[in-house]
Amino acid sequence: QVQLAEFGGGSVHAGGSLELSCVASENIFNFNAMGWYRQAPGKERELVARINVGGMTTYGDSVKGRFAISRDSAKNTVYLQMNSLKAEDTAVYYCNARTGVMNDWGQGTQVTVSS
Repeated sequence: QVQLAEFGGGSVHAGGSLELSCVASENIFNFNAMGWYRQAPGKERELVARINVGGMTTYGDSVKGRFAISRDSAKNTVYLQMNSLKAEDTAVYYCNARTGVMNDWGQGTQVTVSS
């Protein structure tokens, strides 16, 4: 089972930026896709951004144009650059690695945006 470690969460004012990192314990190309999900209190976990093995990216509607996912295979790391943050982006952000129907998750990192 892959280990996923998230870094970079914290508190920021609205309009600010943060970058999250997810370091995998194995080659990220072992997975069909890697991505970021988030869960706010009282809400379901939702897709933020995903990148598949071919490099195709998918974004949740609420973050399009503001967030960008990227990867560095040499470092087994996936990044999430978050710009123009809003209060509604406040959530726990989880790194995900998917292989077929199998999903692995990180422990999550808190992002808090104050208005």
